[in-house]
Amino acid sequence: MKILFLSHNFYPFIGGIEVISEMLCSSFAQAGHEVCLLTWADDGDDTSFAFEIIRKPSTYVLLRRHAWADLVFENNPGLRLSWPAIFFNRPLVIAIHTWISRTDGRIAIQDRLKRIWLKRAHTVIAVSEAIRKSCFLPAIVIGNPYRADTFKILDHVKRTVDFLFLGRLVNDKGPDMAIKALHQFNNSLAEGSTRSSLTIIGDGPMRQQLEDLTASLNMQDQVSFTGALQGKELVFQLNSHRFLLIPSIWKEPFGIVALEGIACGCLPVVADEGGLPDAVGKAGLTFKRGDLNALVSCMKWINENPEAEDELRQAAKKQLKNFHPQHIIKKYLQVINAAMTLKLQT
Repeated sequence: MKILFLSHNFYPFIGGIEVISEMLCSSFAQAGHEVCLLTWADDGDDTSFAFEIIRKPSTYVLLRRHAWADLVFENNPGLRLSWPAIFFNRPLVIAIHTWISRTDGRIAIQDRLKRIWLKRAHTVIAVSEAIRKSCFLPAIVIGNPYRADTFKILDHVKRTVDFLFLGRLVNDKGPDMAIKALHQFNNSLAEGSTRSSLTIIGDGPMRQQLEDLTASLNMQDQVSFTGALQGKELVFQLNSHRFLLIPSIWKEPFGIVALEGIACGCLPVVADEGGLPDAVGKAGLTFKRGDLNALVSCMKWINENPEAEDELRQAAKKQLKNFHPQHIIKKYLQVINAAMTLKLQT
């Protein structure tokens, strides 16, 4: 089968959708399909990929590639790449990875067009139940896979640090809430108790503000900043910590970082809205989004109940199985095969 894969961004960008696009295209190619990815991202070295990549395609190339395809896979609605589909009767599969609305929840004209466009698809996939309910009720839910070959438990690493925040240092991710929560948590401990520490992994425009907050609370010895980490360094840090705090103010569409933490042996404590509860399942704790006291209560509870920590770790294996790449890719392949079968029957 010739699969035309549309991804607005791609490598060298390293966001969630870009990583999923690479995983899906590689898996489709490994399954014996001929894959061509179209993207607006430029400046990439494409020699290491097992599929064709065309960057910043012209109108002629867009039309020619849509004509070439047996099936079109849109990895998040993006009309700039998908509009030629109106001229070709090809099976169309669309995966929704984020909210089809403005950041304030308002639905603009371009969002309405995307929602109308979804109705053309043979199958629409939502990465979480929250995305399905918000964007397209007839969608089927297939969560995102985590990179099982990268994120795993390192038996030789000792888990010596309590709390970890991992994410871009922007207000939406709630890094300041993580610092304030640690401050309240430590202040609630009995006198003479060992104070817990927090490692903040990531970078962004709030970095200086967060360092100033840490200093104003006299927490320089309890909060450390590593900057952005990837690969082995990131996996080592995840393996060194017990709990992963994900206090997002924004409703995360899914929350792949939670799965990566679970895979490395961290217990996630996450905001209770959006797709984070889907990613965590029974392998972590949820608290009311934006509620600092609720986050601190979760931190206290898990710290005071070691038997509950063991139960959560036991649930991790089953949760990871649900989002293992092989399991998720199998579901995606079933969807594209079903779309092709339906096309052949009509």
